[in-house]
This record gives sequence, C-alpha cells and structure tokens, in this order.
Amino acid sequence: MSDSATGFVVHRNGRPATTADLAPLVFAGYAHFTALQVRGGKIRGLDLHLTRLRFASLLLFGHALPDDQIRTYLRTAIEAGPSDLSLMATIYPPAGEFTAAATDAEPEVLVRTTPAASGPAGPLALATVHHERFLPTVKHVGELAKTYLLREPADDAAFIDRRGRLSEATIWNLAFWDGEAVIWPRAEILVGTTMGVVRRQLDKLAVPQRTQEVTLADLPTLAGAVVMNSWTPGVTVDRIGAVPLPDAPDFLELLHRAYQAEPLVSP
Repeated sequence: MSDSATGFVVHRNGRPATTADLAPLVFAGYAHFTALQVRGGKIRGLDLHLTRLRFASLLLFGHALPDDQIRTYLRTAIEAGPSDLSLMATIYPPAGEFTAAATDAEPEVLVRTTPAASGPAGPLALATVHHERFLPTVKHVGELAKTYLLREPADDAAFIDRRGRLSEATIWNLAFWDGEAVIWPRAEILVGTTMGVVRRQLDKLAVPQRTQEVTLADLPTLAGAVVMNSWTPGVTVDRIGAVPLPDAPDFLELLHRAYQAEPLVSP
C-alpha cells in the first residue's frame, strides 16, 4: 500500500501491504515497534532502534529477525518516499494473539511512513497520574492507558509509580536539570532511543549525568524539566501536577546540541 503522490508507504516484509495483509492486524495487540525520524534518508541512533527491536522480539517471541533483514525493510520504505519522513516499524506474529502459536513462527514486519514530525513547541503542563506500564522495558502496542490518560486536563500526563517516583510521560521520557547535571528518573521505564542518543553524546561533551529517584517533593529543588521522544530531544515542561518548574533555555539547548551531534546513518 502506498500513496503515489507522496511516496509514503505501508510495507509488509519489505513489500507493499495489501488489504488482506492488514485486515488481521486491525484488532491485533501482541506486537512491538520502534518509531523514528528520517532526515535526508538517514537515521540517528539506528543501532539503538535495532537493539530495541531485537530485545523485544526475543522477549515476546523467543527469537528475532536478523538486523540486516530489518535494515533492508527500513531502507526499502525510506527509498520509496521523500528524504524526510516519520517511520514506524512494527514486529508481530503471523498467528496473531490469544494463541500459544503466536511465538512459533518467524515474526513479520510492518513498516509505515508518514510526514516528518518535530513535536510540539512547548512549554507543556503535565498532569500526574498513578500508573505503571506492563512490560515497561518494551515498546509494545498494548498501550490503551497512554491515549486514555492524554485526556487529563493538561497538555499531557506524567506517571507516578507505586513508590511515588516520577517515571515517564505518556509517549515521552522525562529528564531534569539541576543547573549543572542532567538527571534521569530512576524507575521502571522504557529507555527511549532519543534518550540513548542524548546520553552518549552528553558523555562525549563531558556533561555530568546521573540517575536518581525524583518525586513531586523534589521538583522545587530542580532547575528545569523536559520531555523527549523520537520527535525531539527536548520540549520544555513548565508544570508537573501543581508544581511549577522554571524555564531552562540552556538545558534545552544542551539537549538539542547533543542530539544534533549524533551522526545520521543509512539503514
């Protein structure tokens, strides 16, 4: 399936998907995915995306497709469209869900491309909700709660776990700033690929980083906060729950600079 006017595609195992290919997936929920931005036909953090897909496939299905095969599917979809685009690669079992056979056969890959995105401008106000994701280390499709919780009376929602720790936001990682160091929340979270890119580039820039528990009571002592995902390495957060947070333009600039330092690579 493709849009001949734009070049955006939906591919199953590297070929245009048909209606018959897609129909069984309408109600499917046993799958995992990665989302990324393509710029100039290239990707930042490709190794992190491949590692994410391999880890999740091994956990959910017991085996994973070779990285080279995944790269071929990504490259085929990217070459069919404009040089800048958004891409989502979903890996799922051909037997569907609610059956033990879901992990027997080789998994299949659905790749969808859409227009490039860069996320909201911000700043964002985050409501707080007590929520812990099932299999938090996997970017899986069973995420009804995320969309439901977006209906909170704020721009988005941040999660608080059973120990009172801030963990992540609906479709974002959280990061904080104390004026000198970047603080990553210690909790059960999905470590985002953008988060991984930023962390390794901050290391190269010799910027201090640490992981620690962050609660609502800690927020007044911090100098700034952001959310990040595959759209962007940072959008300013000016409130979490009832707690205001200061604007931190230097922090935001640092995160974007670190992200831009990551080389773009071809799949």
